[in-house]
Amino acid sequence: MAHPPTAPSRAQRLDALPFTPAHRRLVVGSGVGWALDAMDVGLISFVMAALAVQWDLSAGELSWIGSVGFVGMALGASLGGLLADRVGRRQVFALTLLVYGVATGAAALSWSVASLLVFRFLIGVGLGAELPVASTLVSEYAPARIRGRVVVLLEAFWAVGWVLAAVIGYVVVPQGDDGWRWAFVLGAAPAAYAVVVRRGLPESVRFLERRGRDAEAEEAVRRFERAAGVPAPDGPPPAPHPDAPAPGPAALWAPGRRRRTAALWAVWFGINFSYYGAFIWLPTLLVASGLDLVRSFGYTLVITLAQLPGYAVAAWLVERWGRRRTLSAFLAGSAVAAALFGTAGSTTTVLAWGMALSFFNLGAWGALYAATPEVYPTALRATGAGWAAGFGRIASILAPLAVPPLRDAGGNGLVFGVFAAAFALAALAAWGLPELTGRTLEAEPEPDAVRAAG
Repeated sequence: MAHPPTAPSRAQRLDALPFTPAHRRLVVGSGVGWALDAMDVGLISFVMAALAVQWDLSAGELSWIGSVGFVGMALGASLGGLLADRVGRRQVFALTLLVYGVATGAAALSWSVASLLVFRFLIGVGLGAELPVASTLVSEYAPARIRGRVVVLLEAFWAVGWVLAAVIGYVVVPQGDDGWRWAFVLGAAPAAYAVVVRRGLPESVRFLERRGRDAEAEEAVRRFERAAGVPAPDGPPPAPHPDAPAPGPAALWAPGRRRRTAALWAVWFGINFSYYGAFIWLPTLLVASGLDLVRSFGYTLVITLAQLPGYAVAAWLVERWGRRRTLSAFLAGSAVAAALFGTAGSTTTVLAWGMALSFFNLGAWGALYAATPEVYPTALRATGAGWAAGFGRIASILAPLAVPPLRDAGGNGLVFGVFAAAFALAALAAWGLPELTGRTLEAEPEPDAVRAAG
């Protein structure tokens, strides 16, 4: 007796689809949240420059205003990844938008440095949890052959948000003593957008299957198939997946995963240290070099715009060169640009090397977000991405604190020389990551020992 053909798995059906309007809605819906995240992170650099004058703050106080948000981000990234592997990607994504949106609006009411530090910490908790969760959700829906490109396109919304922050900094912050407060009010938009995310974005099919919610998983896949005009396959669906507890963070260091985890954490640490050390302080450093507030913000806006072509080139290269080679190349370019920016002595060179730093650094971020969700299996994916991001946030805390003493010791040349060295070390660490370009997410990378032997 002939048996009916077995339908392909839901993951295989997703991987076989073209890029559909449903994918576009997912990327844009997640990307708007990502852009609002970037806008919030970017705003603090302009607020710092304004408060340095209005509140007559010391370099140490400014450093803590720049760093405390990253303390919250380290905690948020670690907890957000764990929660996303337990209660779902979409739920955690919406919650993080609500948390940091409300906290940003509250920061507009800050009456002292201490109150601003508390609000910035709470903002950081929400921000830190959002990014690894959003990239995991998008990577789990993107077809395997273009997965890296789709995740880089998601990451490109970061540049959109940072440009919005630069525009707000340029237009709103200089408009009187309360300009920085109005900037925070505008930064409260994620609280409202959380409702859109909760109602409009799909939950991860792979997460739903792991929880035994097969009917929901099947409907989610069929929604994307309908968007592509592809009929659902004949034959019985795959057997339901039993509900299994998500492994804890200790599984990241299990035999066979240690090398890739160490490499991933090293890349996240190096890129966070250099990126946030440079860009959080950039407007303030430009003011300290003799530019007025408006010109400093204008230069920062021009430098920020160079992020967009960096993402575009990285999105093309991650599927041609692969994640590992693209990431390493852009980190190496960032190292060269940082070293040259530190020696820039004219308006032309400040803009040229600043734009080069933006181009290479944000292209590297795109490649890193494309590679990170591929390093671990589904049960550990959000946890692995969250803990790597959380470890990287330690560097985000240290970098703004390191800028004043480095500048006192050797000026901008030493500051950006240290950033260049961190980029270079991250470029080397990138070669310890597995390469999964074009492969399904179910194809877990070979154990470290096997890859090392090969």
